[in-house]
Amino acid sequence: MNFRVGNGYDVHVLKEGLDLWLGGIKIPNTKGCIAHSDGDVLIHAICDALLGAAALRDIGFHFPDNNSEFKNIDSKILLSKTHEILSKEGYKISNIDSTISLQKPKIKNYIPEMIKTLASVLELEENQVSVKATTTEGLGFEGREEGVSAISTVLIYKDGTTN
Repeated sequence: MNFRVGNGYDVHVLKEGLDLWLGGIKIPNTKGCIAHSDGDVLIHAICDALLGAAALRDIGFHFPDNNSEFKNIDSKILLSKTHEILSKEGYKISNIDSTISLQKPKIKNYIPEMIKTLASVLELEENQVSVKATTTEGLGFEGREEGVSAISTVLIYKDGTTN
């Protein structure tokens, strides 16, 4: 088998009055992400990790933010399209491990729904998807509640190849 590891990272600015989407679900909050799409940093980090593992560039290459087709798009659609791109190249996903960093709101109670949503979009078992959350103890842009970030590491593979 041919195993490949990828990582992805995304950041968005938080602004009052916008929706906060993380892991494909809407999180109740007074602030949401400024973005061309729905601003789901977790899904964007996962897409970058998957594309990077397969050496297929990044999310901005496949879904550019200057293309009106992707304006306000649900990031679950981008994740599904990323999965299709990988599948066409013969890759399967072994597992995903991600961490979201933001000071508020606390999201631990939403993580099971995020995992269920991500696993469904990617046609995975829920035990193949890990989502964790952390604060920065008041430090940095996340700690000042100015933004949110996410990092993701993935393992993908091809059966029976030597590439």
